Amino acid sequence: MESYQNLVLLQNMYRLKAIGFEYIDPFSTNDKKHYDKPNSLDELNHNISTCHLCDLSKSRRQSMSGIGSFSASLMIIDYNVSQVQDSSNEYYAGRSGETLKNMVEKVIGVKTDDVYLTHAVKCKPLKSNKPSPSEWNSCKTYLYAQIEFIKPKVIVTLGEDAYASVSEDYNNFENVRGHVIDFKEYKLIPIYHPQHLLRNPELKKITMNDLKTIKSCL
Repeated sequence: MESYQNLVLLQNMYRLKAIGFEYIDPFSTNDKKHYDKPNSLDELNHNISTCHLCDLSKSRRQSMSGIGSFSASLMIIDYNVSQVQDSSNEYYAGRSGETLKNMVEKVIGVKTDDVYLTHAVKCKPLKSNKPSPSEWNSCKTYLYAQIEFIKPKVIVTLGEDAYASVSEDYNNFENVRGHVIDFKEYKLIPIYHPQHLLRNPELKKITMNDLKTIKSCL
């Protein structure tokens, strides 16, 4: 509850700053009615879509909260919104998105409508840069709340940054890639990002085995 209160307070402070306020009187954080945690994933996703917690809100076209089934057994987490996703407001956008869709439907054998796909950082980075630690910190409560609402059987992270953000393991991606990791009450499986596979097609065979591991856990 405290982390969500801090999230809402920070959001309100950014809004005040945006309209010209430089100082406000001290206030209490104990107004439980105003800072209640969202009661549903719909409510949480609405909060994400209207978020102004960091500077990424100034350059995005929209926040991308997530897409797919709210009762998905498989949750896929990318690290951040790409330029093509932000421009089109499509999650499976571009060559990378088409590759991911094929991985899910043709290899794992699950329809994309039955999967929940989201990002650790919900907005496109400024000038296509990597999101800063502070921008991830602004989003992390949203992501962890989504996981709690959906309660997937398996969480798949796409690429090193997504794995590091979820697991807080920043130096071990290559050693754990494709392995089944116990993460809270979930199974976490890190794999290569589809964009990385497009640039390194020799890794597709390795990833095919990783996808079969994911399928066996569902």
